Amino acid sequence: MIKPLMRLWRLLPMWVHVIVTRLVQPKFNAGVSSLIFDEQGKVLLFKHTYRKYEWGIPGGALEYREQPIEAVVREFQEETGMQIEVIKLMRVASAREFPHLGITYLCKIMGGEFKPSHEISEMKYFDVNDLPIMLFAEKDLIRWAAENLTTDKHR
Repeated sequence: MIKPLMRLWRLLPMWVHVIVTRLVQPKFNAGVSSLIFDEQGKVLLFKHTYRKYEWGIPGGALEYREQPIEAVVREFQEETGMQIEVIKLMRVASAREFPHLGITYLCKIMGGEFKPSHEISEMKYFDVNDLPIMLFAEKDLIRWAAENLTTDKHR
């Protein structure tokens, strides 16, 4: 039942997503995301079953009284069956589009095998200069992080 509803949700126009999100979520919410790069500098993205733009950064919402670092590990495990380790905090930023605080961590995969879930159907590494159709804010975040990580390596 959940999969058909998520497919239907994805077909709705973006303005419907924004209105419904604003109606059902708290006035201000916080989310976490993980950036994972492979040895070639490619970034790991998830193919979401419910998003208008399917490909995106792994992440999710904080639960009440949950610490952000615990949330990013939990979300990744729930969505993939895999375990990650947080390397460092990359960015904390307020979204321009709606009242949302995003907390992004640089992470690495520690173990497990990918298992599709009702939220995530696929995961794949992409070159940061050849990203799929996805939210512009997430593209900007990926490119910013890749540039900063490259700069850090040369220091």
